[in-house]
Amino acid sequence: MCNVQQKLSVARGDRPAELLFKNAQVVNVLSGEIHKTHVAVDDGRIVGFGDYKARKTINLRGAYLAPSLIDGHFHVESSMLTAPEFARAVVPHGTGAAVIDPHEYANVLGLDGIRYVLESTKNLPVDFFVMLPSCVPATPLETAGARITADDLKLMIGDDRVAGVAELMNFPGVFLGIKSELAKIEAGKGKCIDGHAPGLRGKNLNAYALAGVRSDHESVTVEEAREKLRLGMHILLREGSTERNLQHLLPLLNAHNAQNCSFATDDKLAGDLVNEGHIDHAVRVAIKGGVAPITALQIATINTARHYRLQNLGAIAPRFWADFVVFDDLKNFRVRQTYKKGVLVAEDGKYLARSPARVPLPRSTMNLRYRPEDIRVKAATGKTRVIEIIPDQIVTREVQVTPRIEAREVVADVERDILKMVVIERHRATGNVGVGFVRGFKLKHGAIGSTVAHDAHNVVVVGTNDTDILRVIEELEKLQGGQIAVANGKIKAALGLPVAGLVSDRPLAEVMQRIDALNAAAQELGCDLAAPFMTLSFLSLSPIPALKLTDQGLIDATKLRKTTLFVR
Repeated sequence: MCNVQQKLSVARGDRPAELLFKNAQVVNVLSGEIHKTHVAVDDGRIVGFGDYKARKTINLRGAYLAPSLIDGHFHVESSMLTAPEFARAVVPHGTGAAVIDPHEYANVLGLDGIRYVLESTKNLPVDFFVMLPSCVPATPLETAGARITADDLKLMIGDDRVAGVAELMNFPGVFLGIKSELAKIEAGKGKCIDGHAPGLRGKNLNAYALAGVRSDHESVTVEEAREKLRLGMHILLREGSTERNLQHLLPLLNAHNAQNCSFATDDKLAGDLVNEGHIDHAVRVAIKGGVAPITALQIATINTARHYRLQNLGAIAPRFWADFVVFDDLKNFRVRQTYKKGVLVAEDGKYLARSPARVPLPRSTMNLRYRPEDIRVKAATGKTRVIEIIPDQIVTREVQVTPRIEAREVVADVERDILKMVVIERHRATGNVGVGFVRGFKLKHGAIGSTVAHDAHNVVVVGTNDTDILRVIEELEKLQGGQIAVANGKIKAALGLPVAGLVSDRPLAEVMQRIDALNAAAQELGCDLAAPFMTLSFLSLSPIPALKLTDQGLIDATKLRKTTLFVR
């Protein structure tokens, strides 16, 4: 008997099912209701509701049963975990699928980075779907490790696990009709095209949507999100480690438009994934903010599956995979069990799935060329432009201040919280070094640095003095990528990231421990930011307003052009 015939016979009740989940309160995201029933599962798929004979019965005793959760946009590299360790962190929170953009791997390793992601995400209790990075590099204003063209995208768009083309960050290039950007949209024709348009409004947004962009995850205000929604764009409500936009966007939602929204984390650290949660955290925030629980779960499941055309995911109904979560309280959503294709893969916070075979790690990517004098800033007339951090956001402000000058050099001014920032190209040994100043870290001494620096992922360091800044750079090179805190020439904490300078090869528990140590060290140095290293990682992101620093110098991210450090 063929597989389809077998399932049909089970669905008719002619043959026993493999599993029967009895006495479940099914959160039906298709009908928008909760109904008490039994759920029959055979060969990993749901075959029917009702009273079935089964070889094994699991009595849920009135617990809720909902589809497992889906992240609509996530950079898995941002967790600094390999895919198997990421699964270990999120599966206990009910995650069953994620639409990922390996943008960071691609900026460092090119197509090899995407291939590594596709290989390393196989045979896990999370279904990973890849959006092909469209902006490598993000802009010409930074030096990445690779370049990906529309022709490159065409080579991989046909893969079954490729859901489309990822965030088009060069939004001016799209609405201005630049051929290279339009070619990337054309390469993804027939699949999803993700957007990335912070603050884009009016006629330019009209043009951006007209070009074929179908989603956006960068809205920070209701007005911005509503305008994009009116143009037919799917809104990804973002709640990450530093990009916490969800609560501000909740007033957007109503009974008529919620189906056009999904949850996304974008970037979230390992510790936050474990301790705070993943998409389940977004569900709780939404419910607490007044969103109906069923609506919140629709946003977390079927909406995302439909938008990205994820077949047989996102709902509990015949033909769908038996991917679901068990929980007891509809308003205080806490996942008790996670099932993948009918198999229990997590229970009471404990990960139960087996780890797959280890995938070979990519090549080393640390190729530095610099001189100590490259980080010095000679004094000049006029005020200096300073990057000002906005807490819990990746956008920044530009402020202009009178610089502190010592020995004819502009130096950090700890009393005013103006610290030196250095970015060094690390992929091709170009010798490019960008130097600027930043306010918001509040370091009193020492320096912190990382090889995670969106999107080109060059070395980025912030510090109170040149000696500690240089020590950080030296140690990052020794680690072959990582994050480090230094004070008075001594290492306070460090995490090696040998996988493309982005990801640790260590187990989840060890990575969390080292991240905690790094955050504690930064705090000891005076920093009061919730996620100092993730904040640091976004200060080189040239497409995000207002002022950023790359290896090529200070960037006016509003106008997407280089600018001067001194204002004369």
